[in-house]
Amino acid sequence: MTGSLLFCMCLAYFVVAYYIYGGFLSRVFKVDPQRPVPAETNYDGVDYVPTPAIVLFGHHFASIAGPGPIVGPIMAAYFGFLPALIWILVGCVFIGAFHDFASLVMSVRNRGRSISFLMEKLMGFTGRQLFLIFCIACLILVVGIFTILIAGMFVQLPEVATASVLFILMAPVFAFCTMKLGMRLTHGSLIFVPLVFLSVYLGALFPLDMTALFGMSTEGARLFWLAVLAVYIFAASIVPVQWLLQPRDYLNSYLLYGMLALGFLSIIFYNPEIKMPAFEGWQAVTADGQMTDMIPALFIFVACGACSGFHSLVASGTTSKQIRSEKDMLKIGYGSMIMEGVLGVMALVAVMGLDPAVFKQIGTNQPMAFATAIGSFSTALGINETYARVFISLAISAFMMTSLDTATRLGRFLWQEIFLPRSLDKDGHEIEVDTSKLSAWRKQITNPYVAAIIVVGTSLLMAVTGSAGSIWPIFGASNQLMAALTLLGITIYLLAKGSRWYIAFVPMLFMMVMSVWGVIQVVGQQWGKNYILVISGMFLLVMAVLMIALGLSIMSHYFKAHRRGLNIELEV
Repeated sequence: MTGSLLFCMCLAYFVVAYYIYGGFLSRVFKVDPQRPVPAETNYDGVDYVPTPAIVLFGHHFASIAGPGPIVGPIMAAYFGFLPALIWILVGCVFIGAFHDFASLVMSVRNRGRSISFLMEKLMGFTGRQLFLIFCIACLILVVGIFTILIAGMFVQLPEVATASVLFILMAPVFAFCTMKLGMRLTHGSLIFVPLVFLSVYLGALFPLDMTALFGMSTEGARLFWLAVLAVYIFAASIVPVQWLLQPRDYLNSYLLYGMLALGFLSIIFYNPEIKMPAFEGWQAVTADGQMTDMIPALFIFVACGACSGFHSLVASGTTSKQIRSEKDMLKIGYGSMIMEGVLGVMALVAVMGLDPAVFKQIGTNQPMAFATAIGSFSTALGINETYARVFISLAISAFMMTSLDTATRLGRFLWQEIFLPRSLDKDGHEIEVDTSKLSAWRKQITNPYVAAIIVVGTSLLMAVTGSAGSIWPIFGASNQLMAALTLLGITIYLLAKGSRWYIAFVPMLFMMVMSVWGVIQVVGQQWGKNYILVISGMFLLVMAVLMIALGLSIMSHYFKAHRRGLNIELEV
């Protein structure tokens, strides 16, 4: 079997899965296009804005993708291509896409509130606070690490810096033309999308090399870009979504579509031979040079493309506030994750066509391995290999920026929520929180500007001091643990609705075991070596154990009530 045949078979599988299992989930959650959505009922012109499906798909897809669907599968390829491929195909359809879609539906049905609010409905105020603390810790780590990675990339590849700055400047101009000047989205896209690709070309011509232009040292240039990024993500977290975040992500998504198209056509026409072994064994020396057990590492390495907890925060944090109709939830919530699965398979097929010795040599830099493979395949299309490699590298960096600004805005939302009072009374009825009547200190700490400063400041401090890098190894397992906890909430949601709760319970149980196993493994490996990481891991485990105990107690309550024939359906 060749790489192109395998890729086409996987594409067909994803298409069938979208219509069959996606359609099944639409019926389970009773999607109703006539039901009012938060973007209309809570419209505020800042966060709650009805958005065309094509624009929102671009925002959501770009926000959840980042480099994850490329990095994860290539990291897992050290165990052979087959385990990673199976996990992507099964995990994406039945766990990850379901997880994203269900999070989006639950949020839309609850006035666009975040997944933490739903946790309060399902697991009480304590459950809400525990989940919020867990999520904020993960998001601040994401912002810190991505800021480091992007600043480093701007120093190493200054052409990426130029293109990124042009993207940012272009977004509000695009928004002004479509919203204020009355330009149609189609016409605006015909003008601005080519400008996006032109900015990539201009980046190559006029790289923002701070060391060459201003004589900065490499470290000075890195600190400069850290400061610039801090200002940008602060603005992105508070500026109305339709003026910066939404148009930038929409335009940016065309880079990803271009990368997908280039990858697809290159694989089809080059028709690479599969050179990688299907299975290397239950242990392998991975990119970090360490002998690693495939279980649970496989399910930690491959997050985006199979299942990622970060996605629930995007779905319930920004996307749910912009859904124009419930009919769009499947294509955006479920469909975006299916597209991630396609990208994950593409990354895997790309490195499967590399000589094993070459893969072992360049596989430690996953984006470069992907760009090198697709670049070599693109010669079958008559495209210069070097140009294709540079384009793919630029596209990947652009999506890191998208994940960064979205994570910052989500961090701002969650920081504000953690200091809000209870949303439910003792009988489980929702209480309308009047923010104008909050105490003086709560008003100050939940102010959007203050919240943004705290999130950005903490992340920047971690980036500058290096503490973010110290605890980064725990992120993969904590991200999957977040997915497991979200699936626990979805399980209780379906149980409370008297629906098919087991479709969430089985994935939850699997993800819970793998993620807890992964955290314990990392803590054990770093014991006595990295105290910051060990303490962080122990903290995450304690939070998870408390939530699991609380969740199991609530599930037991429902099961006992059902056995007695009592109907205690919760209004969720």
